Amino acid sequence: MFPTYPSFTQAEHKDRLARARDKLKDSGFEVCVSVAPETHYYLAGYDAWVGVNSPQALVFSTAGVDEPTLIVRNVDTRLAAETTWLSDVRNYQLFTDDFSELVAGVVREKGWTGGRIAMELQSYALNAALYSELASALKPAEIFDATRLLGDLRIIKSETEMRYVREAAGYANLGLDAAREALRVGITEIEVAAAVEGAMREAGSDYWAIPTEISSGTRTPGGHATPRHRVIESGDIVHFEFAGVSHRYHATAVHTMACGTPSTRAAELYEVARASLAAGVSQCQS
Repeated sequence: MFPTYPSFTQAEHKDRLARARDKLKDSGFEVCVSVAPETHYYLAGYDAWVGVNSPQALVFSTAGVDEPTLIVRNVDTRLAAETTWLSDVRNYQLFTDDFSELVAGVVREKGWTGGRIAMELQSYALNAALYSELASALKPAEIFDATRLLGDLRIIKSETEMRYVREAAGYANLGLDAAREALRVGITEIEVAAAVEGAMREAGSDYWAIPTEISSGTRTPGGHATPRHRVIESGDIVHFEFAGVSHRYHATAVHTMACGTPSTRAAELYEVARASLAAGVSQCQS
């Protein structure tokens, strides 16, 4: 299958899969049943956020002789055609079909009936109930955590990945520019968020893995506060955290701005923070 909207070449995905198989095999795994959306995207190109509420799986052996099988919800089959190079894509009906038995059937079909199965047990896409169902359906094989092992594959970026990271950073910078332009007395946090998100989207940014975070005035101590209908006042400190995104690669902007003239104490703390950052950068460069 050749996807409609590929982010990477098939050769790059095959290289990633080969490296994943080698690492898994070296760690004593015979099969991988991946449930994490980020792994599906990295190894197979499948781009869909729905794994957080609709189970999906990428199943492959460490032997390197099979094509991986991608299992998705039936209404998302078209998404697979748009983004993955895999030809073995199967689907199920949510609340009607037994997802865990379908996964186990693929495992049995390919002759993997025992041994160690790798799975991202720390993934937000795997809740306790789903894990219990999969563990029962896959017996006598045992499931072990491979979250870190599979995640480490993504540490070293290819040239294409770095290009996407730079594009994402460009979108984030546009978001910061929009925030500076929009920030004024009388505007609400949500209105500022609209300006930030609109600027990035208009430039081409993808959807975000996390919501835009904006908090002002007395709300700023909230570490991950999302924007509300609070009206920004003169002298308010405003916290921003959002990401520019290119082909799922994020560049996050974390920034604090002042609406008008900040208080003396805020200015003092800003200087402390700036000096601390400079010291940290200096240590990294030494």
